[in-house]
Amino acid sequence: MRKIIKEKLVVKIFETRSELGAAAAETLSEKIRELLKAKEYINIIFASAPSQNEFLEELNKKDINWSRINAFHMDEYVGLDKDAPQGFGNFLKERLFSKVPCREVHYLNGNAADVNVECKRYSSLLQKYPTDIVCLGIGENTHLAFNDPHVADFNDPEIVKVVDLDEDCRTQQVNDGCFNTIDDVPTYALTITIPALFKSTYAYAVAPGALKANAIYHTLNSEISELYPSTILRKHDNVILFTDENGASKL
Repeated sequence: MRKIIKEKLVVKIFETRSELGAAAAETLSEKIRELLKAKEYINIIFASAPSQNEFLEELNKKDINWSRINAFHMDEYVGLDKDAPQGFGNFLKERLFSKVPCREVHYLNGNAADVNVECKRYSSLLQKYPTDIVCLGIGENTHLAFNDPHVADFNDPEIVKVVDLDEDCRTQQVNDGCFNTIDDVPTYALTITIPALFKSTYAYAVAPGALKANAIYHTLNSEISELYPSTILRKHDNVILFTDENGASKL
């Protein structure tokens, strides 16, 4: 492992995705055990994407008291079939939430009759359960959650909002193998906003692979702005970015 520090952002670079996943899971599990010594329960937001697979697989193996953890996910497509495997709630249910006995699991409903009401409902939950840890991915276009550059707002007054997805974001879903063509990818989603994600006390970003190399480069080297949303991670007080040599190939 090698390490780079840029402003407040600590970047840990591993040879392989499996090593990255193991290290990220160990770091998270250690932090969970530390926080549970002082708190009755803790609140964690999880990202959903194939980039998280190795991390989530390793996390399942850890000795964690899940019965004291409230779990959330950070974004969801609007209008996707409720049982579709591409649904982010379904992704996390399959890989994590169905395997560990969380205290509570709160899902975003992209099929709500009124998505604006759903945003308010989820916002209220996040206010009731302030986030201790957020486990992030970074998109190929540097998005955090579904805050693509054209909708990202570092001073967003909302906690959860409806967004349209840009072409790069929708193309990534095809690159990830989640959809066959871009026409299959929904055009709207619900997302936790960047300020709401940023309120988390601790942030861990997992972003391996060559397709993330441009995003990792911009995260560390571009001006901090909504043009590259992930650059805001350099201002978080407690953040670690885990990547592999492929992801770090342009640094």
